[in-house]
Amino acid sequence: MITIENLTKYYGQHRAVNNISFTINDNEILGFLGPNGAGKSTTMNMITGYLPMSAGKVVINGVDITQDPVKAKRNIGYLPEIPPVYPDMKVKEYLSFCAGLKRVPFTKRKAEIERVMDLLKIKDVKGKLIRNLSKGYKQRVGFAQALLGNPKFLILDEPTVGLDPKQVIEVRNIIRDLKKQHSVIFSSHILSEVSEICDRIVIINKGDIRAIDTIENLESKLNAELVLHIKVKGNKTTAASIIELTKGIKEITAIDDEGSEIYSFTVNLEGDADQIRSELMSELLKNQVNILEIYTDKPNLEKVFIDLINSPSKKNNLQDLLDEMGPAENAGTASEDSPEEKEEN
Repeated sequence: MITIENLTKYYGQHRAVNNISFTINDNEILGFLGPNGAGKSTTMNMITGYLPMSAGKVVINGVDITQDPVKAKRNIGYLPEIPPVYPDMKVKEYLSFCAGLKRVPFTKRKAEIERVMDLLKIKDVKGKLIRNLSKGYKQRVGFAQALLGNPKFLILDEPTVGLDPKQVIEVRNIIRDLKKQHSVIFSSHILSEVSEICDRIVIINKGDIRAIDTIENLESKLNAELVLHIKVKGNKTTAASIIELTKGIKEITAIDDEGSEIYSFTVNLEGDADQIRSELMSELLKNQVNILEIYTDKPNLEKVFIDLINSPSKKNNLQDLLDEMGPAENAGTASEDSPEEKEEN
């Protein structure tokens, strides 16, 4: 398990990450979501020890990364947003170099390099200079170095950027398989991708955590107005009357499809959407209304994401006061970073 407690990061006077806490459980894929500039990459860089924190604590498999960074980092495989590849090295040469840095035993190094090249399907370019590879191949080479040494935790920042659709599917399947032996924290701007492979998600915006939960729970908790779409042929007056009298109907908007006898209704609901739809269909059919289409707009991850990042941040007065004092007085090590440093997500 990785435990993140009260993690904070200042760049000069700018607070990029605000006192956040969460855990990454064993054999879990955790999605890390947020708009550009939300603090995702900064948080990942602090978890890996690549970037010093202004305050807080990161404990990896029981080891505090600030107290014993070498031991803690042995448990981590990291793929940053921009893969850390050396363009003048050949692929196999680069992976051998990385395996040495990770202290993979020399007797096992060849087999380990073969394993990650097979997994990422990069054997066909092992003799090529990295500078001559496509963006997608460079991304896969970077992913391969993260897997070297079989670390317990994998931190992947936009791992499918630059990949074609076929490669994206392959990488998704790899990440799913990795869950059997690893824990993965996975950042992506592609919400459908996160929905498909993540067990839980953390949504962050402007350095603040807005939600931590399963996608299913977040969707069910979202206080969004449910909308039912109905399309019928003929019998407009009858259909409108039945819809209006159905229990749970809040508001009706009728749309005439010009030049035909097809009519559409948008209906705002309050209550159990499935039950309302079932009762409505039953009444419409009983009255011989020809239903062409009926479906409900329900909350999905995209709606959850937009709702949460647009909601006002819940900051307490003490934190606001500390911000006014400035990082040098309340965050200890913040002064070591220059104001010019910015996170680029």
